[in-house]
Amino acid sequence: MLTMQAALLGLADFWAARGCAVVQPFNSEVGAGTMNPATYLRVLGPEPWGVAYVEPSVRPDDSRYGDNPNRLQAHTQFQVILKPEPGNPQELYLESLAAIGIDVAAHDIRFVEDNWESPALGAWGLGWEVWLDGQEITQFTYFQQAGGLVLDPPATEITYGMERILMALHAVDHFKDIPYTETLSYGELFAQNEFEWSTFYLDVADVDLLRRQFTDFEAEARRLVDAKLPIPAHAQLLKCSHTFNVLDSRKAMGTTERASAFSQMRSLAHDVAELWLASREELTFPLGRADVADAAPTVAPAAAPTTEPSTLFLELGVEELPAADVSHGIALLEAELPKRLEAARLAHGAVTVIGTPRRLIATVADVAPNQEDVDQVVRGPKVSAAFDAEGNPTKAAEGFARSRGTTVAELSRVTEDGNEHLAFASHVAGLPAAEALAELVPGLLDSLRFGRNMRWRPGPDAIAFSRPVRWLAVLLGAEVVPATWAGLAAGRATRLFRSTGEPTATYADADTAVATLAAAGITADPAQRRSAIVEGALALAASVGGTIDTDRWARLIDEVVNLVEDPTPVLGSFREDHLALPPEVLTSVMTKHQRYLPVSDAEGNLLPHFVTVANGSIEPEVVRRGNQAVIEARYADAAFFVARDLATPVQQFADELGSLTFDSRLGSVRDRVDRIAAVALDLAATLAIDGDALAVVQQAGPLVKFDLASSMVIEMSSLAGTMALHYARAADLPEAVAVAIFEDELPRSSGDLVPSTLPGAVLALSDRFDLITALYAVGAEPTGSADPYGLRRAARGLLVIAMSGIDPALEEVSISEGIALAASHLPVEASAADLQAKIGPFVQKRFTQTLAELGFRHDLVRASLLHGDHPARVIAVLRQLTDQVGSPEFSLVADGLKRAGNLLAKTDRAALPKPDPAHFETASAEVEQGLLDALAAFSPAGTGLDAFVDAAAPVATALNAFVDAVKVNADDPAVKANRLALVAQVHALGEGIVAWSEIE
Repeated sequence: MLTMQAALLGLADFWAARGCAVVQPFNSEVGAGTMNPATYLRVLGPEPWGVAYVEPSVRPDDSRYGDNPNRLQAHTQFQVILKPEPGNPQELYLESLAAIGIDVAAHDIRFVEDNWESPALGAWGLGWEVWLDGQEITQFTYFQQAGGLVLDPPATEITYGMERILMALHAVDHFKDIPYTETLSYGELFAQNEFEWSTFYLDVADVDLLRRQFTDFEAEARRLVDAKLPIPAHAQLLKCSHTFNVLDSRKAMGTTERASAFSQMRSLAHDVAELWLASREELTFPLGRADVADAAPTVAPAAAPTTEPSTLFLELGVEELPAADVSHGIALLEAELPKRLEAARLAHGAVTVIGTPRRLIATVADVAPNQEDVDQVVRGPKVSAAFDAEGNPTKAAEGFARSRGTTVAELSRVTEDGNEHLAFASHVAGLPAAEALAELVPGLLDSLRFGRNMRWRPGPDAIAFSRPVRWLAVLLGAEVVPATWAGLAAGRATRLFRSTGEPTATYADADTAVATLAAAGITADPAQRRSAIVEGALALAASVGGTIDTDRWARLIDEVVNLVEDPTPVLGSFREDHLALPPEVLTSVMTKHQRYLPVSDAEGNLLPHFVTVANGSIEPEVVRRGNQAVIEARYADAAFFVARDLATPVQQFADELGSLTFDSRLGSVRDRVDRIAAVALDLAATLAIDGDALAVVQQAGPLVKFDLASSMVIEMSSLAGTMALHYARAADLPEAVAVAIFEDELPRSSGDLVPSTLPGAVLALSDRFDLITALYAVGAEPTGSADPYGLRRAARGLLVIAMSGIDPALEEVSISEGIALAASHLPVEASAADLQAKIGPFVQKRFTQTLAELGFRHDLVRASLLHGDHPARVIAVLRQLTDQVGSPEFSLVADGLKRAGNLLAKTDRAALPKPDPAHFETASAEVEQGLLDALAAFSPAGTGLDAFVDAAAPVATALNAFVDAVKVNADDPAVKANRLALVAQVHALGEGIVAWSEIE
C-alpha cells in the first residue's frame, strides 16, 4: 500500500536520483512551497539549481474545520525546482507519478492553462495546473520573474498537492481517510489541527492585533534590508504575507487595503531579491552560470531540388498551449503564411491551418519547385549629382556602383518624376523552394505572438512563445526543409500521446503527415474535434433523459475543443440533493472550474449529471469516478458556504461590510454602500421617480453588496449579486427589493444583462457614479493599461444602463449631474466642477468605444456625441442618423450645413446683422430672397431628426443656389455681412441637433 509517507519518500528518491538536493521545509508559515527561500531566492541569478522538498503550505482562507474533503488550512506540498529547465520536464513529471504508483495510461492527466502570480512576492510565471481526472494535483510553472526581476535562466517549478494525489490513488472521498503510514490515517494525525486552526483563522483571530503585527513585520523587514541581511528579511516578509492571509480569512481586507498591502510586500520582495542577487554576485556565483545561450543547432543541407510542385507541411510542436492560444495561433498562421509565401515569390495552392494544444500545423498544396525569377532595377543618385562638370563620376556614383558590385560604366539610367537617375538592373534567379522556405520559416514563426509569452531557454536573446516549443517538423514533399528556430532543427519526427508505449512517430512525407497523426488517435482538425465532442456529449446526455444546451455553452465547447487532441466524452453524476444549491453555483463550478458540460432537461432545469471530455485512450470508469469525486467535493464546499451564509441575517452581512476597507480615504465598503444609497435617492428625485419604485430604492439601497461579506462570494467573486438575490429571497425580502439588490451589480461585463427594473437601474447607476467619482477624487483614476478598480468597465456599464430604454425616466440621466450628486456625498473635499472636467472626457471615450462595438459608424458616433451628457439622447439620435444617412435629403442637408459652417469658419457671428433685403444686390436678389424665404418657411413637423431633415431640405437647396450664384465674401462690407448673416441663420438651424462637421 502506498502511504503518504511512502509517496513523499518516493518523490524525494525520484528527484534526488535526477540531481536535486533534498532539503527541509521552511520553519515558518508559508502559503506555498514557492515562498521557501530554497525556491524564491535560489531561482534568482544565473546559477544552476535543483532542489526538492516537502512544504506544509498554510492557507487560512482554505480553512474548513476539517469537514471539506479537499480543502485544508495546511496542505502538504512537494516542491521541485529545476534550473535551467532540462528540456523534458513534463515527461519527467509523468515519470515521477508513475514512480509512486499512478497508472498514467488509465487516468486522464492533462496540463490546463494556469498563469501563476504572487503579487506579494512580485513573482509570476506561465504554465499549467495538472489535472488527474478533473482534480488539480500539481502546479507546473516556468518562473519568469521573482521580486520583479527577470529570471535568466528561467526555472521550472513543480508543486505537487499530496493530499489530492493520495486521495485519487486510494479512491477515498476525504483527506482524513488517506493512509499516512501503515497504521496511521491522515485524519488521526491532522484532523484536530484542522479544526482548531480553522477556528482561529475564521472565528477568533484578533483583527486589530493582526494589523499591528503586519505593520511590525513590514518595518522589521525594512530594517533587515537596510542591514543587508536578505535571508532574515525574507523571513519577515513571509510573516507579513501570512498575517495578510489571516486578515483576509477574517474578511478584514478591502479592495484598496489589499492593494496597499500587496504594494508594500511587493516592494519588500523586490528589495530582498536585489540584495540576495548582489550577495551572490559578490561571491562570483559559486555554483557557476547557466545563463549561456544554447549552441545553434546543425542542419543537413537541402535535398536536391525537385521539378514538380510539392506539398509543404509545417508542424510546430509545443507543450500544451492555452485553449485561446490554439485558435489565435491558427489565425495568425492563416493570415501570415500566404503573405510570406507571396513575398518569397513561391507560387502555391490552398493553405490549410489546423491545431491542437500540442501542435500548430500548416499544409500548403502545390508549392512551386523554385521561386519565380525576378528582374530588379535599383535606382541610384540623380545623374546631375552622379557626374561633375567635366562628366567624371562623383563619389556618389562610384559608391552606388560599388554597393551593387559593378562599375559606373555598367550602370543604366532611368527617369522618374522628370529626373534622370543612375540605375542598376539585374536578373535574380529564384532559389529552390526548400532553400527559400528555410529562410522563410524562422521569420514566420517569429511573427507568432500571443497575449502572454514566456521564455524557457537561457540567454538574453532567447525566443519567447506562449509555451515551450519542443519540436519542429518541416517537409516539402518527402524531403526535410533545413530550417532552424528556437534552438531546434527541423526534421520529420513528431510526438504523440506521452502515456502511450510509442510516444513518437516519423513522418514519411508532407502528404501523409496528418494521416500519420490520425492513425495514432490524434484529431488535428479543431472542427472535427468539436463535432466529436458535441455528438458524443449529446448522446451521453440523452442516455440519462437529458440534453446539453450547445448554444448556451458554445464558448465552453470551443475551449474544451482546444484542451484535447483525442476527445473522449465521459458521463458523470453527482448527488441529487446538490440540486438544492442555486443553479448558478452548480453551473459555475461545472463550467468555470471543471470545464464540464451541464446536463439539463427539456425545460432547461439541471439534472444531476455532467459530461467531461477526457483526452485520449483512458479507462472511462476510472476517469468517471475521479471526476465525480471532484464535483462532489466542490459541491460539498459550496453547500458548506451556503449553509453558513443562510444562517447569517442579511442585515448582519450588510453591517460586516464595515470591517472591509474600500479605501483608507473613502472609508469602508459599508460607507460606500451608504453613499450609493444616498446618491440613488438624489438621482430618483432628479428623475422624478416616486411611488413603489422609490420605496424599493429606499429599502434596497442600504443592502446592496451585502453578499460581499458572504462566504460564497468570497470564494467565487463572480457570483456577487447572484447570491444576494438568493439570500434576499431566503430572508423573505420583497421580490422587487431582492431583484434591485441583484441588479445593482449589472452589467458585470461586456454583453452581460442590464437591469430590467427602474429601481435596479437607479441603484446600478448610482453605484457606478460613486465608484468613478470617488476614485477620481482621490487620484486613483486609470493610467495606461492599469485599471485596478475597473473604472473603464464601470463607465461602460453606466452608459449601457442609461441607454437601455427600460423606462422613460432614464432618458433624463445626465453624466455631469450624476457626478455632481456623487461628489456631494464624498468624505473627502472635492470640487464637483473639477471632477466633471476630469471624468467627462473619460466617459466620452468609453462612449465612443461602446457605440463603435455596437456596430455604429465612427463618424456618426462622433456626430451624436454632441449630446454626450445624456446617453439616452445619444443613442436615440444615433439610431436616427443611422436610418437617415445615405438618403438624398439627408445628404443634401448635411452637406449644406457643413458648407455653411466652412463659410463661417473665420466669422464673428455675434457681430453679424440681421439679414436685410435692402442689401441684396440686383443681380442676385432672387436667390438671396429665396434663401431668406426658405428660412422663414422652416417649420419642422416634429422634434426628431426625420422632421428636421424634411424641413431643412428646402433651406439646403436654397443655400446651394445662393452660394453658387453669389460671392458670399463680397467686396462691399455691408453686402458681405448681410450674406454671411443669411448663412449664419442656415447654420443655426442645425445647431444642437448633431455635430454635422463630423459626418463623412
